[in-house]
Order: sequence, then structure tokens, then C-alpha cells
Amino acid sequence: MLHVTALVTLLVLMVLVEPPLVAPLAASAQTTRAATPASADKININTADAKTLASLNGVSRGLAEKIVKYREEHGAFKKAEDLRRVDGVGHGVLEKNRERISVK
Repeated sequence: MLHVTALVTLLVLMVLVEPPLVAPLAASAQTTRAATPASADKININTADAKTLASLNGVSRGLAEKIVKYREEHGAFKKAEDLRRVDGVGHGVLEKNRERISVK
């Protein structure tokens, strides 16, 4: 019985002394969001360089260079779906980035 009482006392003290974990997590999420607004910016796939294209989810530096090369050889993309014509750009890459891709 002594062990149970000690355990309950310890738990009560932990609750009273420890700050809630929710506040630091919420603050951390706000800091992360504030620190990365550029990653959520729209990217014009007709003017972006390889470095910028590589910031898209699932787009490596090599794939970004293929996109630039395709654009130089075939002209501007007319719609976001045209990216699928580039070897290596699949449905998943397009869907993960649909909100960030612009075509102007």
C-alpha cells in the first residue's frame, strides 16, 4: 500500500510541477510555420530555376534539372499537368505539389 501511495504522490507532484506539454508544442509549431513561409510560396514552373524547382516535395536536384531542360526544349508548360511529360515526374509528385505550382 505504501508503494501505491508513493506513486500517487509522485504523479500529483509531476502534474503540479511540470508545465503542460501542449504549450511548447503549439509554440514550436508556430515558430516552424513562421520560419518557413517561403517553402509554401507558389512556384511558376515556367520561370523557376532548378534550385527553386528542387524545393518542391519529391523533386530532386536531378529531376529539377530535367524539368528545366524539358522546358527549354519544348517551350512553356500550359498547365501543371504538363509536368507529367517530364521523365521522372509521376502523379504523386504532381499531387503533392498541386497547391504550390503555378503556370504563368
